Amino acid sequence: MNESEAPHAADDVAHLRRALELAAVAAACGEVPIGAVLISGGLHLEAKNEKESRPDATAHAEMLLIRRACEALGVWRLSEATLYVTKEPCVMCAGAIIAARLKRVVYGARDPKGGADGGAFDILRSPHTNHRLEVTAGVLESEASDQLQRFFRAKRQPVAEEGFKAPTL
Repeated sequence: MNESEAPHAADDVAHLRRALELAAVAAACGEVPIGAVLISGGLHLEAKNEKESRPDATAHAEMLLIRRACEALGVWRLSEATLYVTKEPCVMCAGAIIAARLKRVVYGARDPKGGADGGAFDILRSPHTNHRLEVTAGVLESEASDQLQRFFRAKRQPVAEEGFKAPTL
């Protein structure tokens, strides 16, 4: 049985469902549909991608949550925090996750083109980093993948309907 078929803890599923709701809000705002939830003790934070609306290349949901958690807790070490995110973290986010010493990451969709948990790179579980964390992959994977695919299909559709237009000289 692979990870995506394995039964997952009820809390993992519940937090990932909330992250999917946040991702839907992001999509409605024209953002790539990625949502995230961060839990650390009594702290519960939520974010969605905001790259387009800010505009800020670092405004990934994960980055926003790490910043907010550090501010709320008054520390940079988030060693009791669990991050739930709808898509495999990218290299930037994986670096921040390791730097902030998160305890655990739980994600849905894999990202073979840019993911940093074995998708395109293997940073989160690399033995070469200075921090080890628990990673649970594939929670609600098909729902998270479908959400991303629908978004990008809709983004491409208007271009496909217009067809190719040669530039005028």
